[in-house]
Amino acid sequence: MNNRYLGLIAALIATSIFGFNHTIAKELMPEFISPTALLYARVLGAAILFWIISLFFPNEVIKKEDRIRLVLCAMFGMSINMITSLLGLSLSTPINSAIITTTSPIIIFIISVILIKEKISNQKYFGVLIGFIGTLSLILFNNKIAHNAPNIKLGNIILFANSISYGLYFVLVKPLTEKYSMITLMKWLLLVSIIINAPISLTEFSNVQWNKFVPSAIFNLTYVIICTTFLVYLLNLFALKNLKATTVGIFMYFQPIIAIIYAVYKGSDSLSLLDIVSVILVFLGVYLVSRKPIKQ
Repeated sequence: MNNRYLGLIAALIATSIFGFNHTIAKELMPEFISPTALLYARVLGAAILFWIISLFFPNEVIKKEDRIRLVLCAMFGMSINMITSLLGLSLSTPINSAIITTTSPIIIFIISVILIKEKISNQKYFGVLIGFIGTLSLILFNNKIAHNAPNIKLGNIILFANSISYGLYFVLVKPLTEKYSMITLMKWLLLVSIIINAPISLTEFSNVQWNKFVPSAIFNLTYVIICTTFLVYLLNLFALKNLKATTVGIFMYFQPIIAIIYAVYKGSDSLSLLDIVSVILVFLGVYLVSRKPIKQ
């Protein structure tokens, strides 16, 4: 089997892990662990794993001129991004989380346009509009009632803030990916994030009653740390080395599909007409923003 097929398999596994994560992480909060404590468990566990694996790779030193950018990336990518994702998920539902998360390419495109001053084609402008209509529909018109979702509308707003934070992180970290390996970046980003997240997460993390974790909760926590926070980065790195970035990006379309099927199967969420309409609009928006404009 050549590297291209292995890259495709890696990308599919990575997006599947994220798809399952919306339900798996939801089952942990708040019964076993709070969102802020889970955030700290993620960055602490993944940091340990990345520092161990970095021992088998060449050592790279982060240059002085890149250190401020590294801190900003840790703040947006490993602090604000993660806490809004977990807090939004704890208030909303797995399906809403999966749909809103898929808007990230649209946010990344808008931030890039603002910074680079790139002209927007009619096709991409229409894609941004369609994608936002799908997201706003979930935020404004969602009347779904779920026992494990205490405030769906507020949760959806926080999840949208998560997409914005990830978009800022992606734009900021891109220049660093051209200078350093992913292993080097991840080990330092996660180490810095441990320090940044300590004021808001360390107390909650230290108060977690680990003795109350049942086997299923232990499995879910292990999944969130090892699979969602550690393994996905390695799989995406392998995929990006063997495939075009646009090819890897296409796999994002599978994430909400997997998330919806798994959430409905587990009984942790239900699929409404609004969910279906919203996901179609978001898919269409991301597609129009991601593809090359049609030449007139």
